[in-house]
Amino acid sequence: MFNGWTESLLAGIQTVNQILTAGIAITAFSLFLYALSFNLRDRVARSFALILLGVVIVFTTDAIQTRAVSDQIVELLLQLQWVGIVFLPAAYLHLSDALLVTAGRPSRGRRRVAVRLTYLLSAIFLLLLGMGYLLGDFVPDGQPAPHLERTLWTDVFTIYYVGAMVWAWVNFARAYGRMLTRSGRRRMFYLMAGATAPALGSYPFLLFGFNIAAQHPYLFWIAATVINLLVGALVVVMAYAVAFFGVSWPDRVIKSRLVKWIMRGPVTASAALGVMTVVRRGGVLFGGEEYNAFVPLSVVAIVLLFEHAITLTSPLWERWLFFGRDRAELTLLQNIEERMLTRGDLQQFLETVLAAVRDHMQSPAAFVAALDGEELSLIVSAGNRNLLEQETLDEALHEAGRENGNGRHEFIWGDFWILPIRKRMRADSDADEVPALLGLLGVARRSDKPLDSDQRDSLWLLAERAGLALEDRQLQGQLFRSLETLQPKMDMLQRLRAFGRYDTRVNLLAEELPPESDLANWVKDALTHYWGGPKLTQSPLIKLQVVQELADDHEGNAANALRALLRKAVDQVRPEGERRFTSEWILFNILEMKFIEGRKVREVASRLAMSEADLYRKQRVAVEAVARAILEMESEKQLLR
Repeated sequence: MFNGWTESLLAGIQTVNQILTAGIAITAFSLFLYALSFNLRDRVARSFALILLGVVIVFTTDAIQTRAVSDQIVELLLQLQWVGIVFLPAAYLHLSDALLVTAGRPSRGRRRVAVRLTYLLSAIFLLLLGMGYLLGDFVPDGQPAPHLERTLWTDVFTIYYVGAMVWAWVNFARAYGRMLTRSGRRRMFYLMAGATAPALGSYPFLLFGFNIAAQHPYLFWIAATVINLLVGALVVVMAYAVAFFGVSWPDRVIKSRLVKWIMRGPVTASAALGVMTVVRRGGVLFGGEEYNAFVPLSVVAIVLLFEHAITLTSPLWERWLFFGRDRAELTLLQNIEERMLTRGDLQQFLETVLAAVRDHMQSPAAFVAALDGEELSLIVSAGNRNLLEQETLDEALHEAGRENGNGRHEFIWGDFWILPIRKRMRADSDADEVPALLGLLGVARRSDKPLDSDQRDSLWLLAERAGLALEDRQLQGQLFRSLETLQPKMDMLQRLRAFGRYDTRVNLLAEELPPESDLANWVKDALTHYWGGPKLTQSPLIKLQVVQELADDHEGNAANALRALLRKAVDQVRPEGERRFTSEWILFNILEMKFIEGRKVREVASRLAMSEADLYRKQRVAVEAVARAILEMESEKQLLR
């Protein structure tokens, strides 16, 4: 009985260890996708993604090794596991070099060569693995688990593995020492601590200690379980530290996005896998089948419960964990984002109002026009538009201007009843103050049915509801214009914060970038004289830092440098693949044919099967895309200066 109890306990520890191993593989793969999705442009994130890919290979092959798998498959999995192991030293050294560069210590060539040599050595060891020299024979009945025997080349690789890791940790320490901010040092410490677990947890120490492990199986499996717990936790810590590299979002956004990613991915998937394993083993324990009806039911239930809980609770823990002292401001911004009506939302609401107006009045047509400055523009119309086209809105606006009272005063305009829509008066407003005109509500009238008092009251009630939409439209238009003005400044500040997180030597006194509207005009002029002319040689774009640096590659010729910059920016507009004359290629084709090849407008429009007016509109969009590309390149140059 005692032996049966100990065997059950050992089997339970092995099951927990198997679940943890699969959980690490899921977590590493999810974080690998996170790095690919959000900050792959950063060198630190790219090297970290390589480490995660190695961890995914190591722990996925380890998790698949179950009793139900044949010995041949287990041997193949053990060999595939080394595909991830052999590249971990090079990836770690690559990561340490990227950290030093980010911390303001660029390589003078030696570290770069060393990183490339380690990748070459890893490739050589991979070749030895394929040729059967790196590892020895397979031991299928090995205790406490099947394993491969080591060879002389295994010992050589172990020395290389340890040496590369020590070198990487020396670079980590150097990067930590160059951190001047408390947050930078704290995150670098998290990264160093997190990097320990994959380096130690991925190496198969059973190659060297199988005799001790066979004598003490409990000690081996408990140690393996503890190590897997540390690896799973510290991989997340390492991912947290790397998540701040190469992105310009505020810290709270990075933290919130990473936590949601982990909760929806690794936590939910690992919980589902754990429940599935327990249900399967429970079915066998109680005399049933390993795969029973409760397995898929339990997996679906746990996934739905986790996703539902995350959706319901995320606003609460976001607010309490990440908003801090700015909780009131951020809550206000969230409410604005959730409740703000877009142009389409407002139009849909006004269409609903017009439908109610037409139903109530049995009218063949109705419209709402908004006053923008001194111009009246038709926003929404319903019904027979021919009735509206017989008259001009300007006449209706002129007539409404005479109706300057605070009360309800409709008037007849052609075949329409016109109701002036005005702003609501505030409580502290002067009684004699005339509210500003927002727009007009027009309803086609029927001469045989005059407007009675009930219809009039209902019509003015609907006009007031339309007035709410027009007032919101006016206020939100002001808000959007303010945001458009602030966006370049906010983008610049966020990029400065991103660079300043780990390298306080970033130049905070960089020259102010030109407005995007001015830049677009300069770009259009320079493209017009792309092959020579005063608009190219005397362009304000020549003063940009990115042009000055390119001039060094063009023997100091600023015009050639600007031409090269324009060519590079145009190429960024180009879609991937072979050039075609489809809709997705329109912007690039316009730039290429109109400016680079110098064709006439009529010829380009004919080739692209569009009108000249449409060509000019698309040309403006294409030039703005080139201007944005140049603005991004100039921003990066100024931040790195």
